[in-house]
Amino acid sequence: MAKNLGHLEESVLLMVMIVEEAYGVSVAEAYEKQTDNSISIPAIHTVLKRLEAKGLIKSSMGEATPERGGRRKRIFEATPYGYKVIAQIRKNRTHLWSLIPKLDI
Repeated sequence: MAKNLGHLEESVLLMVMIVEEAYGVSVAEAYEKQTDNSISIPAIHTVLKRLEAKGLIKSSMGEATPERGGRRKRIFEATPYGYKVIAQIRKNRTHLWSLIPKLDI
């Protein structure tokens, strides 16, 4: 399992899994929409690079688009390992939440 997966890394990994075409801007927009917190594009790119280095996501270059002046986007997707890690995080968190006495959710 990936050691030291921080809260922001976990959140960005989840956004990559949620967004249909995950690239820096779309991940930042999804993050802001889902968390009500803003995040800069450079911060998103830093986290995406860390997740890719950990093997949780992979990237490929998308097609050039007129909106970007003919430049291509780097598209990210979760790896099978990324899905395994996020499932384990969910299992661990669900277990921990279940241990809290007198918590009515």
